[in-house]
Amino acid sequence: MLARKSIIPEEYVLARIAAENLRKPRIRDRPRKARFIAKNGACNLAHKNIREQGRFLQDIFTTLVDLKWRHTLVIFTMSFLCSWLLFAMMWWLVAFAHGDMDPSTENATNSTKWTPCVTCVRSFTSAFLFSIEVQVTIGFGGRMMTEECPLAITVLILQNIVGLIINAVMLGCIFMKTAQAHRRAETLIFSRQAVIAVRNGKLCFMFRVGDLRKSMIISASVRIQVVRKTTTPEGEVIPIHQVDIPVDNPIESNNIFLVAPLIICHVIDKRSPLYDISAADLVLQDLELIVILEGVVETTGITTQARTSYVAEEILWGHRFVPIVTEEEGVYAVDYSKFGNTVKVAAPRCSARELDEKPSILIQTLQKSELSHQNSLRKRNSMRRNNSIRRSNSMRRTNSSLVVPKVQFITPEGSQSASET
Repeated sequence: MLARKSIIPEEYVLARIAAENLRKPRIRDRPRKARFIAKNGACNLAHKNIREQGRFLQDIFTTLVDLKWRHTLVIFTMSFLCSWLLFAMMWWLVAFAHGDMDPSTENATNSTKWTPCVTCVRSFTSAFLFSIEVQVTIGFGGRMMTEECPLAITVLILQNIVGLIINAVMLGCIFMKTAQAHRRAETLIFSRQAVIAVRNGKLCFMFRVGDLRKSMIISASVRIQVVRKTTTPEGEVIPIHQVDIPVDNPIESNNIFLVAPLIICHVIDKRSPLYDISAADLVLQDLELIVILEGVVETTGITTQARTSYVAEEILWGHRFVPIVTEEEGVYAVDYSKFGNTVKVAAPRCSARELDEKPSILIQTLQKSELSHQNSLRKRNSMRRNNSIRRSNSMRRTNSSLVVPKVQFITPEGSQSASET
């Protein structure tokens, strides 16, 4: 506005804008890599150019279970409706071939000479209703079979068999979709972030896992895999290279008792892919740590699996999870509001390899943290002393302001006497 009115020259405005741009360099964020496993456990993978689509029809039951609910309900409805229409057409053809549709036979129905295949079936609508009654075993008493036509008896047996097959497949599909294992995994939670800290003198990668339900997961086990892009010495590029890393578990069976939230620990040693990574290198690493929890649901006996992943931005170096299990009135209480809370702790910023080669780094780090802790305590105590001294001085000033001053009285003889009131 000012430049347009020629109050400030345009050359000055352009120079100032250029100077501001130089003072504030533009920092371009590193493009984020697509996750292989999302935080909710879903696989971030798209299948394209599948030519042999017929393989999905060979495993029709699994295909029906994997479909979305709207597609499953449409197939459920159409399977019954199509079967009713198909057998209604067959019943109509049987009645038509036998002559039950002839109007001249309507008056002869009550006589003993004429017996229809199915009573009261004289149109396609009545044949459709009879088909529904046969397949769902609902009989209203108006239409019924007779022993006149062996073909009708054969159709009746065929429709019952087909109806039982459709019921078994469709009801089994609905049951499996409602009782899928990943539904139980919704109550298995992982900490939003993972941490790297010192435990028992070793750098450890740790995360927390918990179960929200009282029904336990039997034979629960945890596996950790590192997914990263690697290149072999021969020049082959492997975009998704999976490496298993061990989990520090004192139990030989490698099963965990997930009755309360646990902190799963991985010791970063020579076998670990994180052995050569320091705190400064962690941000630049293009890796993803996948956590897989498997177990058997206690109530249903179905094996379930819960998954999550941690990228480099979600790993906090030099942090530790706060305790959330306390004993209250003889009962262990879990505070899930602090499930993912962490605190800073003393941890060397070097890699685990450098820590193994120079153990003095850990001692120096602990000593520095102890000194800083003592200094903070001294500052806190000095601040408390200063505050107490200030409070005492302020109290003395207020008390001194309340003291009544001395008053002197002069007698007629000229002598002075001091009295205090």
